[in-house]
Amino acid sequence: MNTIIFDLDDTLYDQIRPFKEAFYTVISSSLPDQLVNQIYLASRHYSDEVFEQEQQGIISTLDLQIYRITAACKEFGLSISADQAIAFQNAYQSNQRQIKLFLEINQLLDQLTQKKVQLAVLTNGNTDHQKMKFEQLGLSKWIKAEYCFISGAIGTAKPTIGPFRYIEQCMPIDRESTWYVGDTYQNDVVGAKQAGWKAIWFNHRRREQPKSSFKPDRTVTSAKALLDYLTHIT
Repeated sequence: MNTIIFDLDDTLYDQIRPFKEAFYTVISSSLPDQLVNQIYLASRHYSDEVFEQEQQGIISTLDLQIYRITAACKEFGLSISADQAIAFQNAYQSNQRQIKLFLEINQLLDQLTQKKVQLAVLTNGNTDHQKMKFEQLGLSKWIKAEYCFISGAIGTAKPTIGPFRYIEQCMPIDRESTWYVGDTYQNDVVGAKQAGWKAIWFNHRRREQPKSSFKPDRTVTSAKALLDYLTHIT
């Protein structure tokens, strides 16, 4: 049985849209679009940097949220207060209640379901918050709720091998025919390859590929390319 498991954030939907809306509303309405794109990417980096500390309870979720946006802004010469960071986070989370699947992802899930490909989601993050996104995106149309695996619920996070092995205990899968699709090289490509799965790097942000002994089986740079490739191999 072919199995395809997806990351959630910035893989199934465009995460930068709710980020930008919050940024322009709360922090600055005058910065160039390209600069805000760079701040967004930096915030993802800083979030990953302290994610494990948050998971272990060393810092709070709010501390992580304040740190990632303040550090990202500081990198580009923009100073914001903790109050601004909290206001930004509140606006960002509110905007995430309006997220929609990439159009091609919607088409892809329809096609994979018709072909009886087994589907799941594996995402890092807070259980309730990630469940909200799963529901907002309407993913239960294609994916069983019990096949939405969230690090906060299972107690282990990407890129460690733990969540991948956990899924193997919950689903009838064969590692050699299991594909993982994600946008983050370290968490998604390295994590999946360490587990012996196949990995597709959904590099639609056109990041430079890091130096690593783990290589993706395929790199695609658009949702359309992902649709075409997965339709072809299933």
